[in-house]
Amino acid sequence: METKNKKNGNIPNLRFKGFEGEWKKYKISDFLDFFSTNSLSWEQLDYESKNIYNLHYGLIHKGLPTQIDLNISTLPSIISEFEPKNYFLCKDGDVSFADASEDTNDVAKVVEFYNCGNKKIVCGLHTIHGRDKLKLTVVGFKGYAFSSDVFRNQMKKLAQGTKVFSISQKNFNECHIGIPSKEEQIKVSSLLLLIDERIATQMKTIESLESLMCGAREKIFSQKLRFKDKNGDEFPEWNSAYLSDVLVKNSLKNKDLKYSQVQSVSNKLGFVNQENIFENRRVASLDTSNYYVIEKGVFAYNPSRIDVGSLAYKSDDEVSVISPLYISFRANKNYLVDNYLLNWFSSRDFIFQMNNSFEGSVRNTLSYDNLSKMIISTPSLPEQQKIADFLSIINRKIETEKAVLTQYQNQKKFLLQNLFI
Repeated sequence: METKNKKNGNIPNLRFKGFEGEWKKYKISDFLDFFSTNSLSWEQLDYESKNIYNLHYGLIHKGLPTQIDLNISTLPSIISEFEPKNYFLCKDGDVSFADASEDTNDVAKVVEFYNCGNKKIVCGLHTIHGRDKLKLTVVGFKGYAFSSDVFRNQMKKLAQGTKVFSISQKNFNECHIGIPSKEEQIKVSSLLLLIDERIATQMKTIESLESLMCGAREKIFSQKLRFKDKNGDEFPEWNSAYLSDVLVKNSLKNKDLKYSQVQSVSNKLGFVNQENIFENRRVASLDTSNYYVIEKGVFAYNPSRIDVGSLAYKSDDEVSVISPLYISFRANKNYLVDNYLLNWFSSRDFIFQMNNSFEGSVRNTLSYDNLSKMIISTPSLPEQQKIADFLSIINRKIETEKAVLTQYQNQKKFLLQNLFI
């Protein structure tokens, strides 16, 4: 591949060697035919029937790769009694756009049928079904061309709505994509398909490791798997304690305004600098004297939005502050090893007790009082450390594989930014 010094907008930034000349731009509506779609809901579909397969827009947003190979991907079927009388079947090379999304980044998100596998497939609710009527493209190229930044940015500008954004077939009258020779299309789509395959393989690797972690964690906390001390002897029997007896509520506040870095607790990311969430805007008041100081070893969660794995743990040395709306605490070092407690918060035992501790009718809320009433099984500190070390090995492997996945995803993102016009 080589980088091009573009003189106009008809040559991509990045190009395979041996290909010269400008790409030709086409208005989408000039080369795509559009077909009617159905409006069947999830209640009218299932995964047991093997009738007509139906592409629901929710699967475009989450669950399907850019290129749909029906030998790999799974689609739901239309329950027989809801089968429409008239429909247009999808063919290899057809594309389907999601016409609605709560996020402008996902408006007109697309999938392409790469291998229908001789199955009957139709496009369903909130989708736009298109087909290359001029036969300008090879199978596999359009899905990536319509996923490129150049096309996505056009659709963002045309999306309409406030809470839910949408597009229609008319929007395609105002959008274009660049199309090179079919030989170059094959090169471009083959590279991106290879990266997608690696992403899929990497996700399966992570899924397997997370399943291993889940299984190991449950065996440990149910005491089906026990460790031995350095002499090969059994550790003492486990005890049980109320969390109120083994946790220390964090009461340290930023009274002298010594610390200025404000953090939030993300269900997925843990502690996150607030400006990273709110696009460099400071949401907190300049007076953070009533904010809690968060040091290494502190746990925190949002009592109104707690779910599986949503307790954050401060593992770095940076000292910051969080809103008093969050609940924060430490493990009492006389009874608990931090990483043992952190893993227990992802166990079935904790999840069961949490689900039975919710209070409030509008939103699930877990107060510190209710958290304190939960019961935790506590092995000896040396066994806790062995457990924590063992699970940390698996967790580090998961994090390593996630980093590899991020590299593949960034590589794809870069190519979608630079391989198209």
